[in-house]
Amino acid sequence: MNDCRDFFYVHFSDLFFNFVMMNERELKSLISLLDDTDQQIIQEVEHQLKSQGPEIVPYLERFWESSFDPRIQGRLENIIHEIQFDQTKNELQIWNLSNSFNLLEGLIILNNYQYPSYEDHKIVLAIEDLKTEVWRGLQYDMSPLEKVNLMNHVLFSTFGLSGNTKDYHHPQNSYIGQVLDTKQGNPLTLSCIYSIIAQKLDIPIYGINLPKHFILAYMDADEEGNESVLFYINAFNRGQVMQKSDVNSFLKQLNLNPDREFTYPCDNVTILKRALRNLMSAYEEHESSGKQQEIRALFELLA
Repeated sequence: MNDCRDFFYVHFSDLFFNFVMMNERELKSLISLLDDTDQQIIQEVEHQLKSQGPEIVPYLERFWESSFDPRIQGRLENIIHEIQFDQTKNELQIWNLSNSFNLLEGLIILNNYQYPSYEDHKIVLAIEDLKTEVWRGLQYDMSPLEKVNLMNHVLFSTFGLSGNTKDYHHPQNSYIGQVLDTKQGNPLTLSCIYSIIAQKLDIPIYGINLPKHFILAYMDADEEGNESVLFYINAFNRGQVMQKSDVNSFLKQLNLNPDREFTYPCDNVTILKRALRNLMSAYEEHESSGKQQEIRALFELLA
């Protein structure tokens, strides 16, 4: 351990200007200081490792796998998580400022919070495959209702998406990667998958921030560009078509007026904020206060 202390004090500043230049022996010596009894040394090592950003994570994971010291493993886990959480916050801020038109990217950032090792391209490819299947069935003279029936057949009958009625409040229902893998989700995530595919095919289906139950709307526009809702779609119930009167009745039961914020499409930031609120509630129900606090921090970045 004394050799490690000498290494720390002599080489510390040089090593961290560019960790890429360190060989594995040097990095291993530094990580071994996480077992030091001096808390100041431990905190400084943790700080410097975290300051290197996501690029150092594969190295830390490799050292975690080869370590047999539970204390070092635990501290490495915390460092890795904090690095990845900072990355999620940075990516979410950038998305909010410059790329919020891309709903899929926002959902992938959220998915990476819980599943940082999940391969993003798997989500993109799954969406593209579903889009292609719908595209193959599209015909030029299809009515809006026929297009919705086609999407319902591909997404729900063929691919097998469904609402998770047995475990409605489980956090995984809000993570798009898990929903595509398990084929079960909540109203919001199912609606997002539905609308993303529709919009890629120029089918004007958008999210509606209806209280208690997120739904979709098939939009229409007149020659002057004035938009109106043709009908609504309940993705949680296998794409059930709903009329304006159905939505108005639902709002009346909640003692709410059919205001535009509840009956017309919302923006993507609103959708992601709702996904984060769903997760806060889910983690509260699953008694995960740490996760709940982190999700709240992400939510505040969009507020």
